[in-house]
Amino acid sequence: MTKHFVYEDTGASLSYKRIANAKGAIIICPGGGYKFISTREGQPVADAFSASDWQVFVLSYSTGENLWTKPLKELAWAVRKVKEHAIEIDIEGKPIIVCGFSAGGHLVASLGVHWNDPNMFGLDSMNKPDALILCYPVITTGRYAHRESIKALVGERDGSYFSLEKYISKNTPPTFLWHTMADETVSVQNTILFAQGLANHGIPAEVHLYPYGVHGLSLATDAVAELEKGRLPDIHVAGWFEQCIQWLDTINKVKE
Repeated sequence: MTKHFVYEDTGASLSYKRIANAKGAIIICPGGGYKFISTREGQPVADAFSASDWQVFVLSYSTGENLWTKPLKELAWAVRKVKEHAIEIDIEGKPIIVCGFSAGGHLVASLGVHWNDPNMFGLDSMNKPDALILCYPVITTGRYAHRESIKALVGERDGSYFSLEKYISKNTPPTFLWHTMADETVSVQNTILFAQGLANHGIPAEVHLYPYGVHGLSLATDAVAELEKGRLPDIHVAGWFEQCIQWLDTINKVKE
């Protein structure tokens, strides 16, 4: 049975199916350019992580126009909600990871760099995830920005707060990143900028750059293929998932 938590302030929802003996929790933020929530990057990914013994949550965050900090506050709420219910979900003391695709990756990275912003969250350390998973993420508002995503998020405001490579610090969680070099929608430079910032601050990271593949491959398996958009199954790119599972096990060891 699918269960839900609902954020009363905006109507954002956090859905999950309880599993036993989970290694920890993963909150998934699908992409969609901040305009919609991609189904291909939601439940299929949740099912894959669940099959690897992770308790998975899918966040349906606000989309549309001129969103500003609304999605970020919703993700922070989701992390707090999972921590508050850790005992009943049977993940007390286990890592809580946030995972995002494309614009969802931007949302996840936003929390990764801004979780301790006192102007946004006060002194609430409950917002902090233990690690980030960024899949072909939007990162910058600069030269390599995905303009449509940034426009939907910030509207006519100064978007510098959401040029996330500028806010990486020693407090940014360990991060797993992957991207394809051939991505013509969200430039691979977004991932490179974030990875460089992590390296500059000594943050542990694992980075996979694949030579071929269009944007939005999700798991890169038959289950999420979209042939009409060139999103073909690719056994090489699909390897990101097993690499990520192995990386998560290292996060678990550090958490212990």
